[in-house]
Amino acid sequence: MSDGIRQMFDRISGGYDTLNHVLSARRDFAWRRKAVSMLPKRQQRILDLCGGTGDFLLAARREGISMTDSVVADFSAGMMSTLVSKGLPSGIQADALAMPFVDASFDTVLCGFGMRNLDDLERGVREIRRVLKPGGTFSTLEFFRPTTVVSKSFYGGVAPIAIPFVGRVFGSSREAYEYLVRSIRRFASSKEYASLLAREGFEEVRVKELDFGLCAAIAGRKV
Repeated sequence: MSDGIRQMFDRISGGYDTLNHVLSARRDFAWRRKAVSMLPKRQQRILDLCGGTGDFLLAARREGISMTDSVVADFSAGMMSTLVSKGLPSGIQADALAMPFVDASFDTVLCGFGMRNLDDLERGVREIRRVLKPGGTFSTLEFFRPTTVVSKSFYGGVAPIAIPFVGRVFGSSREAYEYLVRSIRRFASSKEYASLLAREGFEEVRVKELDFGLCAAIAGRKV
């Protein structure tokens, strides 16, 4: 990720959780539960990559996933400032394209709303595969490029106006939420992303479209 993106997330970190809940009408809780439902139930070491405030890892814990020595990693130190207050270990500041973990370190890698921000998506997927154990699961929760009627209407018409406006009203950076909309519209579709995982050595790739395609959960197993 670029330094500009990192600095942007540092700036908005204070109100990030609240604003995400508002902008999604609290649907983000349900989206995380759906993504967690695609994980194996055995005890596992989890990496919450681009984990920010740790909500994805918390969702896994709430849904009864047994975990040990799990880690939140994010490029932005500011985003991880609330982890300890949520009962999570302090995070590790790390670049998703060059992680400071040895090969085959984790049973599961989670990434919620972070893959869009990588400068090189293919390289990011390869790096995730590197730190996964054989047979490990990679679960992505993301806003993919819209392809359904509902998602095209929302991200093409409503979102470019409403999301930056709400961000500004809640005291955050309007520019940051303008970036959010742009990044969604230029990102891969869920179908393209699933195909990329298959090409990069993941099998049993499953896609769950959520809320008429506004969001999607995609999981695959490392061959």
